[in-house]
Amino acid sequence: MRDHPHDENAPHPDVWTGRATNRVQWLLALAGAACMALGIELAVDSAWTSGTAPLVMAVVGCIAAGLLVLFGTLAFVHVDLKLDKESLEVRCGHMGLPRRRIPLAHVAGADFEPHVTPRHWGGWGYRWRPEKGTAVVVRRGEGVVLRLWDGHTFTITVDDAEAAVRAIRDRLRSGAPGPAR
Repeated sequence: MRDHPHDENAPHPDVWTGRATNRVQWLLALAGAACMALGIELAVDSAWTSGTAPLVMAVVGCIAAGLLVLFGTLAFVHVDLKLDKESLEVRCGHMGLPRRRIPLAHVAGADFEPHVTPRHWGGWGYRWRPEKGTAVVVRRGEGVVLRLWDGHTFTITVDDAEAAVRAIRDRLRSGAPGPAR
């Protein structure tokens, strides 16, 4: 919860934006870069005498693992949430991928969740669990839970999630209620 008071009747801006960041992911990205550097070092300056096949496997394995860890973690260093009059857009990482756009006509409601943790979702990233729905989890802390008209939920970790929920509810009240078919 936040310590500062919120005015429930204050008008929301035309575009509400929010963000959540995870600095620990940078450490994992460094580990991926180090693994890639090891693979390059092995390729350039190797003293392997047991043949080329083990050397090629080691080089390819180190570089592939490094790329996977590097790009997999950089994609979820932060999440950006943008809410306008028509939709809510979630973009992950520096390239904005993965990205999800949800029209407000598909949103039945929004709830504040004070304790979203990667442990509850099976880790960081874009997650799906049959009993919980879909989520973008980049850090532990507060989040927004969207209830969609099709019965699914979508959870996003974002700073000042209470303000996001108020803005979403305000937009839902001003729009036409009900599922869009």
